[in-house]
Amino acid sequence: MRQFFGMSQSGNLQEAVRGLDKPQLIMLMSNSGQFEAHVKKLEELFPKVPSIGCIGMSYDTQVAEKGVSVIAYYGIAGAAANVLENVSLMPVKYIDRLEKDVHAVNGSGRDTVCIDFCSANDACVLTTIYSVLKHRNIPLVGGTGDGGKISANGKVYQDAVAYALIKNNGRVKAYKENIYHQMGNYRFIASKTDKANYIIGKLNGKPAKQVYQDILHITEKEILTQTFKNPFGKINGNETCIISIKEVNGTALTCFRQVNDSDVLIMLELGDYKAIVKNTVRTIRQDFPKISAVFSVNCLFRYLLFTENHYMQEYLNEMGTLGNHAGLVGYGEHYNNQFVNQSMTCVVFE
Repeated sequence: MRQFFGMSQSGNLQEAVRGLDKPQLIMLMSNSGQFEAHVKKLEELFPKVPSIGCIGMSYDTQVAEKGVSVIAYYGIAGAAANVLENVSLMPVKYIDRLEKDVHAVNGSGRDTVCIDFCSANDACVLTTIYSVLKHRNIPLVGGTGDGGKISANGKVYQDAVAYALIKNNGRVKAYKENIYHQMGNYRFIASKTDKANYIIGKLNGKPAKQVYQDILHITEKEILTQTFKNPFGKINGNETCIISIKEVNGTALTCFRQVNDSDVLIMLELGDYKAIVKNTVRTIRQDFPKISAVFSVNCLFRYLLFTENHYMQEYLNEMGTLGNHAGLVGYGEHYNNQFVNQSMTCVVFE
């Protein structure tokens, strides 16, 4: 198989698709001002080719911050793209679409991946999608786009998730990279939470904002940048789900991921991310002696952290050593049935 990547920093879609011929599946990443026009134009240029899209930055060896990019696939065994609507209320209402597509593609966990772009309610969406994928052990990699909009097969949707099923002629495998580890022995019981708005009111019975400030010795103004280095973590079995802070809400903290009353949280701290990235690349190389392509989703906070530390270009170069690497800067990352923050998820195609 082959992965195509085309980019236009100025938002010129014709420039981004130059050289793209007879693709079997297309993914569009555009800016908020041109997204709907790009979706329409892409469908005109490649009618009836399965496609999904979202608003967001993208990258291969460089980053497209405000332009447009296209990732496409050739030489694959099968593909399908579709949408689940009304995700804030009842995404399961449209689950038969996914069931039919999975059946049509006829893939397995060895050779097929699901890539999704979501507009909202990620945790519920992932539970819904994975209820179908798990029967064939098909991995999922994806992320949240900006602006509350996604596209599927030439149409723009709000309150929806677009998905693409890609069946490779070789193996596929999904990975998740975490650059954080536990800080000290801090353990918190969350309370006074607002699940709908992702708010943590109290930790161990004390105002969440004050607990966070007191441990890290920071001012309120520093909280939103400190979360790059010290997010919260929620332990799920052997996995740690990273929970980023979005904003201060009075004495509470609003996060990018849902926290429930009685959830046990820990404090995380940034590790040696350069060494961790090298280890991820090494692990992928060991698993895949021959790599056709890598598609990844990097959290916006990772992008900001790497950029602030003048590491983003080095990071793209490091991932680029695997071969054809491209991806999306997301507002939340998806890994199988997990909705995570401040992480990188990716799928590797043999």
